[in-house]
Parts: sequence; structure tokens; C-alpha cells
Amino acid sequence: MQQEDVNKVRASVHQQCGSRVMIQLDRGRNKIDVQEGVIQNAYPSVFTILVEDTDPDNPPQLLSFSYTDIITREIRMRLC
Repeated sequence: MQQEDVNKVRASVHQQCGSRVMIQLDRGRNKIDVQEGVIQNAYPSVFTILVEDTDPDNPPQLLSFSYTDIITREIRMRLC
């Protein structure tokens, strides 16, 4: 993994701030969570996604990920 790869991912995520995305989280041992949320902010090392649960009793969650999570395919994102 090179710094230019991280910079490309960072620029792409920063450009998509405010966009609705579907994220696929690899939780290990063949466990995959699929959630939908909005990219809130992009910081130098991490970015945040606000995920609303389908159950109205659960409050929205603010998840944070590093840009290397995308490169290593710990998470996968698609625009909705």
C-alpha cells in the first residue's frame, strides 16, 4: 500500500461527503453486515458515516473508518 493510494481514496471520499452510500462491513468469520448511511465528514486519517437503523427504537450510529479499510477491503462502499 502506497501513500498515493491512500490520497486517492481520501480525495474520493471527501468529494462524496453528504452522499448516501451502502456499506458492506467484513466482521470476520464469514460475517458480513450491510448498512446504508450518509458520509458525514472526511478527516485527514478517518471518515465518518451516519447509519440509521431500520428499527425506530434504535438511535442513529456514527461509524468511523480509516481510508486503509477501503484499500484492504475491510469495508466496501457503493453510492446509492
